[in-house]
Amino acid sequence: MAGGGPESEKKEDALDKGIDWVQENILGQGPQNNESAAEQAKDRMIAQAIRSQYQGASGGDKQRE
Repeated sequence: MAGGGPESEKKEDALDKGIDWVQENILGQGPQNNESAAEQAKDRMIAQAIRSQYQGASGGDKQRE
């Protein structure tokens, strides 16, 4: 798998950085500033699930009348 590393970490959005923070500080998974492409893909899947749940709960994906 290509990608990953510090340069990819710089391109993460706030939710991805928040997921990294939880993994490092709460779950004790060690430094998250040099993740492999596979680890970053896992984080993207977590972020997608969070966004999907938020949109479903807030109605953010529905058109307003």
